[in-house]
Amino acid sequence: MVILTEEHIKQIEAHGESTFPHECGGMLIGRFEDGRKTVVELLPMENAMAAAERHNRVLILPRDVLRAERFAREKRLDVVGYYHSHPDSPAVPSQFDLDHALPVWTYVIVSVRDGKAADLRAWEMENDRSRFNEEEIWGSLES
Repeated sequence: MVILTEEHIKQIEAHGESTFPHECGGMLIGRFEDGRKTVVELLPMENAMAAAERHNRVLILPRDVLRAERFAREKRLDVVGYYHSHPDSPAVPSQFDLDHALPVWTYVIVSVRDGKAADLRAWEMENDRSRFNEEEIWGSLES
């Protein structure tokens, strides 16, 4: 289970809409606690993928991942996941997502259709990296 505020969801949707028709991505900063992930802050990242491939791929550079990890550590938090958009595609992980994901993290995907956020879902990879399972999203009253 992942806990996101309504504001977090709006921010992810807005990021996806603002980069449409290209993919966007960012890190979920928060806490692992009691078998769930609580997102405290989002950290949008630049899509470093070549321009011709940004419509269906996002690349976060290792230096940006390290920056996110430092940012989280400074706040006594963790990187608990990652979000990205699927322009004109469903909010389900692609084979590319499966090939590049890590277990434990939450993967939030927002489907953006014709420039508007249409669906937002969360996924967690099996420990053996064989597939994703949909993860329940709970709202938080904190913003």
